[in-house]
Amino acid sequence: MKLPPLKALPVFEAVARLNSFSLAADELAVSQSAVSHQIKQLETYLGERLFWRSGRTLSLTDQGRQYLDAISSALLQIERASEQLVGHEEARLRLSVFSSFAVRWLVPRLPELQRLHPQLDLALEMSSANPVLSDRVADCFITVGRGSSAYSYELLYVERLFPVCSQDYWQRVRRELGRAETDGEEAPLTPEDVAQFPLLSTHSIFEKPAGDWEVWYRSVERDIPVGARIQHFSHMLLALEAARFHQGIALTNDYMLSTRKDSEDFVRLPCHPVMTGDEFYFAWKTSRRKERGIQLLRRWLVSQAIEGGLRGEAD
Repeated sequence: MKLPPLKALPVFEAVARLNSFSLAADELAVSQSAVSHQIKQLETYLGERLFWRSGRTLSLTDQGRQYLDAISSALLQIERASEQLVGHEEARLRLSVFSSFAVRWLVPRLPELQRLHPQLDLALEMSSANPVLSDRVADCFITVGRGSSAYSYELLYVERLFPVCSQDYWQRVRRELGRAETDGEEAPLTPEDVAQFPLLSTHSIFEKPAGDWEVWYRSVERDIPVGARIQHFSHMLLALEAARFHQGIALTNDYMLSTRKDSEDFVRLPCHPVMTGDEFYFAWKTSRRKERGIQLLRRWLVSQAIEGGLRGEAD
């Protein structure tokens, strides 16, 4: 078996992760010259330059980036295997997750995860966009779609949008539409009824102004009525907060209202839903599929998604 200089591998990983020779030296408790020596030794063995250095700027070369992806995964597997043998049961995982999914669905459930699996040390990495699937970013991900053949995926949720407003605002809607009080099922609102009130729009769903409401109206073969008042927000969390404070009608999804006690502040309007086409998955690198922490988290997330109604058991 022909191996590279093994002492250099954790040094290379630390320099690449911290993007600094001096910070890597501090973390590893060695001198900066020792770090430089190990990197030079590894580059000589590989016959490739791993870093570009320009003054104080340090960056990975393309070859260095490819090597880091492979080496990071291998070093993590060595660490996990060693911890199991010496009896350290704690599993440390970094989970990259969308901010709205984390705040509204995942974080309220974390006490239950800690109760069931106290050995799981989970660190959340917030993401405002679909993350790059890489060990450098996180150990596992909640992502929209399946973007890499090197990863395995478990479906958590197929997204649909539906209109909501606050309890107080719903009473205003009923008054202005001349709806009588009823204890039974509400008659459906028409798209024209909805357009009489401010439409709170989330830009990030379809990456265009009023894209969410445009899709909602198009699903019943209508256009947004001329003169409709649209208020724009970058993210669904903001639009939902505006709805909570009686500013209009927002389009939201199931996970945004699935756990929080304040979901009782909202009324789901008697209107049609629309599918966005987005599918949320738990993703992990296939080469790390046997790691106990990843599988514990995968099974728990799936059970919570089924229990909370985000996905059916058949999914």
